[in-house]
Amino acid sequence: MSKVIPLSGNYAVAYAVKAADVDVVAAYPITPQTAVVEKVAEFVANGELDAEFLHVESEHSALSAVLGASAAGARVFTATSAQGLLLMYEIMHIASTARLPIVMGIATRAISAPINIWCDHSDFMAASDTGWIMLMALNAQEAHDLIIAAYRIAEDPRVHIPVAVGYDGFIVSHTVEPVDVVEREKAIKYAPKRVTWYTLNPEKPMTMGSLASPDWYFEFRVQLQNAIESSREVISEAFTDFKHYFGREYREIDSFYTDDADVVLVSMGSATGTVLAFVEEARRAGMKVGLLNVRLFRPFPEVEIAKHLENAKVVAVLDRAMNAGSSFVGPLYSDIVVTMFKRGLDIPVINHITGLGGRAVLKSYVESIVKHAYSLVGKKMRDIERHYSFIGVRE
Repeated sequence: MSKVIPLSGNYAVAYAVKAADVDVVAAYPITPQTAVVEKVAEFVANGELDAEFLHVESEHSALSAVLGASAAGARVFTATSAQGLLLMYEIMHIASTARLPIVMGIATRAISAPINIWCDHSDFMAASDTGWIMLMALNAQEAHDLIIAAYRIAEDPRVHIPVAVGYDGFIVSHTVEPVDVVEREKAIKYAPKRVTWYTLNPEKPMTMGSLASPDWYFEFRVQLQNAIESSREVISEAFTDFKHYFGREYREIDSFYTDDADVVLVSMGSATGTVLAFVEEARRAGMKVGLLNVRLFRPFPEVEIAKHLENAKVVAVLDRAMNAGSSFVGPLYSDIVVTMFKRGLDIPVINHITGLGGRAVLKSYVESIVKHAYSLVGKKMRDIERHYSFIGVRE
């Protein structure tokens, strides 16, 4: 029998760590992530989780510690947010190229300055070039489930790549909702604990993380790219099996009303709930509006996304982060545009930056985005002078 209990997103992640029977956890506190590792520390202290909990002096040390533990064959976990994730950035690259199956939770938060502890996707997007598989949860249930799926994916012998699971700070991390908690026995059946990756072993000495000259470095990076590409099949299998074991269905993307939509909205994270609420109202009013929610950000599911966008007349992408000075202001937008271009789809794709620094994404904002999108029906991408706008900012 499953057990449904009220949990915040942070606690939902902690319960997933316990269910996955993690061996080593290293942590450093940072808002809004701290409650995750506090709860895990409680599980360790009261004997509910037989794990080594390492109190370290920084986020750089936290990821370094679990990297070392993973290299020794342990199932590991850490979590962070914002500046903490930036402090881990150096080690994230090492972890991916060393092909260590680390799992990390990211309670998404705006990057300073100015100092801001509330949600946007600046931190999550800043790590998108580190070679990690990246998943984004909609709510506490997804955060719980995707952490467990992450171990299945990362430790698969066809993958051996670390996985980051993002979930929106405060909006998901601190909001309490009913969560169907996975039991340890079922979690281990779904994601068996077996060391399939190369580890440090005194009986079989090897070097890990050594110097690579120009003769070899390029090859290591290409191997990582090939591994990320090949992980797509494993991710799909993991989601399919998750439904078999636990009854909840996940896909790389979620599509709503895209088959006949004139305007398709694309979003990621908790804002998708608000966007979907508007889309459903618009449909009842006779408007042909659709929605794509992106759950898998790396590797980017371009084939699946293109199938749902090819019949649209306009595509509107909502980003909760921005690359200041870039031709592609929004990071999600940039992947969508490249996806459309590669498939020869000359459909207007517009970018709307919203919800930065924890500002609410309102249905009225979505309404204005859709209204603008309809004004572009019949135009080509080259006809649009300004491809981005800021929604909900004071003028």
